[in-house]
Amino acid sequence: MLGPIAWRTPPRHYGPWERVTSLLTEGLVRRGVDVTLFATADSLTSATLESVAPHGYAEDPDMDGRVWEALHVAHAMDLSADFDLVHNQLDWLPLAFDAQWRAPMVTTIHGFSGAAILPAYERAHSAFVSISDADRSPALAYAATVHHGIDLSEFDAPEVEDASTVREDLVVFGRIHPDKGIADAIDIAALAGRRLVICGIIQDAEYFAEQIEPRIDGDRVVYRGSVGPAERTAVLASAAVLLHPIHFAEPFGLSVVEAMACGTPVIAYRRGSMPEVVDDGLTGFVVDGVAEAADAVPLATALDRAAVRRRAGERFDVERMVDGYLEVYDGLLRRPERLA
Repeated sequence: MLGPIAWRTPPRHYGPWERVTSLLTEGLVRRGVDVTLFATADSLTSATLESVAPHGYAEDPDMDGRVWEALHVAHAMDLSADFDLVHNQLDWLPLAFDAQWRAPMVTTIHGFSGAAILPAYERAHSAFVSISDADRSPALAYAATVHHGIDLSEFDAPEVEDASTVREDLVVFGRIHPDKGIADAIDIAALAGRRLVICGIIQDAEYFAEQIEPRIDGDRVVYRGSVGPAERTAVLASAAVLLHPIHFAEPFGLSVVEAMACGTPVIAYRRGSMPEVVDDGLTGFVVDGVAEAADAVPLATALDRAAVRRRAGERFDVERMVDGYLEVYDGLLRRPERLA
């Protein structure tokens, strides 16, 4: 399992790719698969751990991510003959050295940063897995779509099950960046007459300083910073609604599924995978723009939170993700050229 190394696996706070890599790795180990995880040296796993980077380069300004990712990939490549297959969770870089890998490869495409990286994918022999049907390039052939899974037990808490709790706040959960529409979330909350709680790392300092920070008053708009796993369930479960007013074609949206696992309905913009992930009228609403989102708030709060949580478990339990990848692995290893 060739994991990303921007953050520890699993991450302490932010790090969706690392989180999914960890969930899949641990799930495979539970199924009796012999897994070696290539990740940072401080990673926590029940698999065999191989590492070059001491910790995540996003946590250390003295580390050049380009250098450490290259060293990380080279280390995995050196050992690749020892494995039946390599599962690449690290984007395009391992694909650029396609001919040097000595085991077949599966690549999970967590999203495209832009069309300019497509040549690395088009020339590679890896099997590709999309994380949503919405995030497929017409230039590529795919082995499957496997939605991200979550460990439902991480979202078991008294506040999740307590249907009598009055939940008033709206929450937006993700990196502070124009892509995530945090400014729109503030507008939605104001129109809906609700308090907004903002959780996430500041990824775009200028956007935060100009459009977000001046509107944080500690009363109607509250910023809690990066919320890690220890607080995540309590924050999501205590919210009336998760707002997800994205300004880009989101490939999946892990926080959306995590909110639903807490019984918290979602109001998301109709972009990317959101119509695929949110069951409109059951787990939330898919809308177009600030006004429609604000109008949907009372509708979302009236949804059955137990049904929201149940649907999240049916569609996005980690074991379904593990099943999906085991099927992909089996298909790759049974290819005629592998058996010749």
